[in-house]
Amino acid sequence: MTKQEREQMFQDGIKDARALGWPRTLLLGLQHTFAMFGATVLVPLLTGLSISTTLLMAGLGTLLFHLLTKGKVPAFLGSSFAFLGGYAAVAPMIDGTPNTEMLPYAGGGVLAAGLVYVLMSALIKGFGVKKIMKYFPPVVTGPIIISIGLILAPSAISNCQTNWVLALVALISIIGFNIWGKGMAKIVPIVIGVGIAYVVAIFMGEIDFSGIEDANVLGMPSITMAKFDVSAIITIMPIALATMMEHIGDISAIGATTGENYLSKPGLHRTLLGDGLATCFSSLFGGPANTTYGENTGVLALTKVYDPLVVRIAACFAIILSFIPKVAFIISTVPVAVIGGVSLILYGMISAIGIRNVVENQVDFKNTRNTIIAALILVCALGFNTVGGVSFPVGEATITLSGIAIAAIVGIFTNAVLPGNDYQFEEVGEEEKFQTFKI
Repeated sequence: MTKQEREQMFQDGIKDARALGWPRTLLLGLQHTFAMFGATVLVPLLTGLSISTTLLMAGLGTLLFHLLTKGKVPAFLGSSFAFLGGYAAVAPMIDGTPNTEMLPYAGGGVLAAGLVYVLMSALIKGFGVKKIMKYFPPVVTGPIIISIGLILAPSAISNCQTNWVLALVALISIIGFNIWGKGMAKIVPIVIGVGIAYVVAIFMGEIDFSGIEDANVLGMPSITMAKFDVSAIITIMPIALATMMEHIGDISAIGATTGENYLSKPGLHRTLLGDGLATCFSSLFGGPANTTYGENTGVLALTKVYDPLVVRIAACFAIILSFIPKVAFIISTVPVAVIGGVSLILYGMISAIGIRNVVENQVDFKNTRNTIIAALILVCALGFNTVGGVSFPVGEATITLSGIAIAAIVGIFTNAVLPGNDYQFEEVGEEEKFQTFKI
């Protein structure tokens, strides 16, 4: 492959990373691992679950998702923040100590939530995605995708505020290499940016290696089998209704990034099934709920490397890290400010994808109907997220809907009842070929 051909491939988007050679492909996978690591390990820190088990289940869950979606969707499944409220209700931390007695029952509730995904997958398979997706036109999915990025933005700023120098070093390095970099440097800007910022952090004395001697070189992730209690199930299971809306938004965002209609091929029923069974599998053995990760979608948009193989390599790295506590510890020493600098651009990329989704589908905002729908979605998503969503009792349990969930429900409802809905979901033709599942 000539230099000009390679540069053109970088511009058009890379759908077969193996053309770059295995060393570069492995490096691309490592980049996705960096992107998901911070958020994935934060969930066990907040709930008391095992970090090693969480990494193991994220990796295995991602591979299971790719298997069930025929290896077509470049999505990474990491820890879901949507279920934090459920864990807090069923197994609250006790003076900062994990509630080991109740955590297995929370896991049972999460497993039941995963089964809701499976049920919805079966319904979509039975009735057809076309009938379902008429409720999710671009005027609904676009603003939802925009909202996902904007809702994540404050966490990026909060992380940056811990050390703006490191955050800006990471951010400027990523932008510089992505815009002016040549060859491989152009498509692994996150790895380079994190590396540069990490070296600067060492010289600034911001890295704490004090606990590295206590971390084992090798170790088995702890396995805690889920237990079942009706109250815990009733408390946690309804959260799936909200996260399924987020799932559709995430898959739409990935499709808008790569230019593929994943809701049609391999099908929304397959992506929901993969997400749901990954959550069931994780919670069964003591891990958190899994979900498609916006951070990794941001990586896709930034690097234009769309090969799902790269994400599967990241999943394998996560599995390996789960058995090497010392390496996981070193990665965990990356300052939160550096993660903030990376997130600053990745979260912005997600919102930009939503804008592109609206533009490319030529949503007519001169039509008052479309303006109303988009306005309600944006205001509900950001407004309700600011106040912590909406909580209401169901029997003895309390259910909380996130801002995104409320926005999705409002958007779907207004799109369904307002006159002028002429959207037709186009399914991918049977003749279209996809790459086979390999790793």
